Amino acid sequence: MRYISVFAPYIIGLIEEKRSLGYKYSSQPEILRRFDRFCCEFYPNESVLSREIMLAWADKRPGEHPGTLQGRITPVKELAKYMVRLGHEAFILPKGMMPRIPRYMPHIYSNDELKRIFAQTDQCGFCPEVPFRHYVMPVFFRLLYCCGLRLTEARLLKVKDVDLQEGVITVTNGKLGKHRQLPVSTELLERLKNYHQNVHIFSDPEDWFFPGYKGKPMTMGNVEKNLRKFLWKAGISHGVRGKGPRVHDFRHTMAVHCLRRWVMEGKNLQSYLPVLQAYLGHVSLSDTAYYLHLTADLFPNITEQVENVLGDIIPKAGGYDENH
Repeated sequence: MRYISVFAPYIIGLIEEKRSLGYKYSSQPEILRRFDRFCCEFYPNESVLSREIMLAWADKRPGEHPGTLQGRITPVKELAKYMVRLGHEAFILPKGMMPRIPRYMPHIYSNDELKRIFAQTDQCGFCPEVPFRHYVMPVFFRLLYCCGLRLTEARLLKVKDVDLQEGVITVTNGKLGKHRQLPVSTELLERLKNYHQNVHIFSDPEDWFFPGYKGKPMTMGNVEKNLRKFLWKAGISHGVRGKGPRVHDFRHTMAVHCLRRWVMEGKNLQSYLPVLQAYLGHVSLSDTAYYLHLTADLFPNITEQVENVLGDIIPKAGGYDENH
């Protein structure tokens, strides 16, 4: 990607630094490219990342969602911080000037809702443009829930990542580029084997495990669109786009259901929480502990057991960050 403004060397340096630290930093370069062109067009003679430039870039556009605005501002704010660290003058937007985004409270699917959703995926019809869709959907959505995968982790699985002999899935596209191996249940393994027999009998190990249009990975938008269709057919209320229930809520649901089961079985949560942390691919135990408070809020009958085990280390469940 080509950058042409006076800030080009710093943009390139920021991207290289982020990636060297393990961040994918895949969408931010395009935002920085647009900022680069913005500077060339409106501030061609500016050599300093000034307050005027930053405020102009941070100006909310008509109809722009706060989340979109924040996504547009954040990489440029990181650029300013990077320049300051290098000893250059740059204006860093104060926290109070960043758009506030309402925290999302996860939708935890009930067992009945899961049953109805999976029943709809099983009825997914043949599509000539995506010939394996009717095989993909039933397994894909069950995998999201059973393994608590992030959407991108599931979309980008390759044939070689699913070991049907050992019953283990290797996630190679985890957050911060981290890898992890996930054992699967006997029931899910049987579904994976049947799926492989129908879809991948002649596939290459490097092929996508869940092929979409023209054999490419399914897009995030396509998965969300299919979920909305399944929710509607299952009679489960769904808000406008961007409102729950969402695909990521399968991951939340898996964690909450798992913790609830452990509490009801009298498991030692201090011992079991790191297991869930590893399974979900969380870097910090506090990310996993969040689910304890959410579980207690949703199932008041186990609140006392949860608080007796971990007390004040449980963060409040006032909303959720998609990064978990």
